[in-house]
Amino acid sequence: MNRILLVEDHERFAQLICQGLAAGGIAVDVADRIGAAWAALSQVPYQALVLDRGLPDGDGLELLQRMRRSGMGVPCLVLTARDALSDRVEGLDAGADDYLPKPFAMDELVARVRALLRRPAEARALDPQAGDLSLRTALGTLCCGDESVTLAPAEMQIMLLLARKHGETVRRTALEAAGWGMSDAVTPNALDVALHRLRRKLLAIGSRQRIVNVRGLGYALREDAAPE
Repeated sequence: MNRILLVEDHERFAQLICQGLAAGGIAVDVADRIGAAWAALSQVPYQALVLDRGLPDGDGLELLQRMRRSGMGVPCLVLTARDALSDRVEGLDAGADDYLPKPFAMDELVARVRALLRRPAEARALDPQAGDLSLRTALGTLCCGDESVTLAPAEMQIMLLLARKHGETVRRTALEAAGWGMSDAVTPNALDVALHRLRRKLLAIGSRQRIVNVRGLGYALREDAAPE
């Protein structure tokens, strides 16, 4: 299932949007402030962002501009009551991919989010490579040369984060958030089970990449040392 981030501080409105998107097969995490949204974006490889402008800690466009400056290509739909032409132009100039003024029909919002999710993977920078590995998110597969293996949704999200941070240590909490979102309950051993399956799949396709446990810090995707 696709997972997106909704940045909206109105609790009831956020719930309605979540329900509408979930009915369309889109999982949603919610952040009610810029700071919380930035923390979530730094941990979870979201497929899209739905962003309100009027937030308690600033204008949502500040978050969008920060994302674009840092190289985050996550497609963004700005959702706001500010519907003047100048506001729409300002949002698009800040890096938004679409702009939907309130009030709106839920069917239209779902359709617009789906349109963002259908964009080519290259444009969304969702298919990273790491050493001899490549991920094909549209197919749900992990590839090494001519070999490939299917990944479960949580496994794909975990591998996306490890691949983007190739060689770097990623904290356990970040991997759990990537696999199951910021709001879903995660059983204590869910990540361990997912990592075990991923390690077996890496071996099955002949990759030299390994998921290593950096004791006390987290996990990293690194190339296995060449045999002597």
